[in-house]
Amino acid sequence: METWEVSVPDDRAEQRTCLICGDRATGLHYGIISCEGCKGFFKRSICNKRVYRCSRDKNCVMSRKQRNRCQYCRLLKCLQMGMNRKAIREDGMPGGRNKSIGPVQISEEEIERIMSGQEFEEEANHWSNHGDSDHSSPGNRASESNQPSPGSTLSSSRSVELNGFMTFREQYMGMSVPPHYQYIPHLFSYSGHSPLLPPQARSLDPQSYSLIHQLMSAEDLEPLGTPMLIEDGYAVTQAELFALLCRLADELLFRQIAWIKKLPFFCELSIKDYTCLLSSTWQELILLSSLTVYSKQIFGELADVTAKYSPSDEELHRFSDEGMEVIERLIYLYHKFHQLKVSNEEYACMKAINFLNQDIRGLTSASQLEQLNKRYWYICQDFTEYKYTHQPNRFPDLMMCLPEIRYIAGKMVNVPLEQLPLLFKVVLHSCKTSVVKE
Repeated sequence: METWEVSVPDDRAEQRTCLICGDRATGLHYGIISCEGCKGFFKRSICNKRVYRCSRDKNCVMSRKQRNRCQYCRLLKCLQMGMNRKAIREDGMPGGRNKSIGPVQISEEEIERIMSGQEFEEEANHWSNHGDSDHSSPGNRASESNQPSPGSTLSSSRSVELNGFMTFREQYMGMSVPPHYQYIPHLFSYSGHSPLLPPQARSLDPQSYSLIHQLMSAEDLEPLGTPMLIEDGYAVTQAELFALLCRLADELLFRQIAWIKKLPFFCELSIKDYTCLLSSTWQELILLSSLTVYSKQIFGELADVTAKYSPSDEELHRFSDEGMEVIERLIYLYHKFHQLKVSNEEYACMKAINFLNQDIRGLTSASQLEQLNKRYWYICQDFTEYKYTHQPNRFPDLMMCLPEIRYIAGKMVNVPLEQLPLLFKVVLHSCKTSVVKE
């Protein structure tokens, strides 16, 4: 009989840790999960164009108690973890542009330019030479109609904000906005208790319905075909479980490739870009699907198989710290999705949004990807607010799961392959046990 178990406190589902210092996180700030302290520090550093110095080796420990000891290393970690400086409002007022759903990836050279102040000097020279009419980067570029983008600076005037939203909704979805859609809230500027947005029945935008239907047509929601039934009393070995995990990954990856060919925008991008996107996001897509549409099989049949695998003392002893972090985050994410009960339509939208990541290196159509990303962002928001009228925070909750998925997928790459059977056993056992207790 097994005597070990990895459990998560009951309040874990309501807790997040800052990716910079480990303090309690308050939400998604400038692209990553972070606390109020690191959010404010990053904003002040970028807005005031601060250039810091480290008196040690530029590798200072970042924790809640030590984060204020070295400003250089704190800002460095903010950039390395993916905080998006282009999501900060230029006027320094509260609220962000929300240009990026998840962390941005910038080169070591660009990070060094920011840390040394060279980037700030280049920007100052650019603006003095070109004025306000030319935005140099896709992240800051205004649309051809000179309207603020969905993630751009939010005006303190509610009417200006809504006008900007409606203009871009027309641009990205190709139709005007009926009067009863004028109060669709922006993601992080919206308060669920706003008197302007009382819960009321409304219809779904016809364009949203059409595009969601197209996304759903591209999905293969049939049960996985990989056999996962083991006879009673059979002891599964590490090698056998690893082989099963590989077969499952193969099937899930094959389904993602088939999905891409059926996407409604398949002809709008090059094969090179699709190859680049898939090679960078396939692990995230598999993880998302495993936690949602295929979760019954993964946390049912596969969990039963892993229960028949008994790791050796050596395997338990050699398990890495990175593997433990992945376990903790996967268990948290499972409970989050279990709590949300993500619909197939929401899954299809989240999958498209995650896949259309314009921050991936090597893309030839980043601006076009950004427009497609915004289109499905709005569609997902429209659908959740239509379908779940009394859950005003549902859409932000869904979107905040995406950077977590990206982070976990990135961490899993560093987990040794021979440790994956134990990792999956612990995660599936803990999740299945907690659900049974509920």
